[in-house]
Amino acid sequence: MAVSISVVLLLFVLAVLFLRNGGLKISHALVCLLLGFYLAGTSIAPTIDSGLTATADIVSSLRP
Repeated sequence: MAVSISVVLLLFVLAVLFLRNGGLKISHALVCLLLGFYLAGTSIAPTIDSGLTATADIVSSLRP
């Protein structure tokens, strides 16, 4: 578990740096993709899922 958390943190830092530096290249997109896959395998995945579900419910309930 400690190794996957370290990888997730490293990939998160890299993704933030890539996004702040401007254009997102193919290598940057691959890092972001790997970050998503590693996050899905961690214990924080259910929290992320419930947060995204709650956000989608709020957005879908808005009427223009």
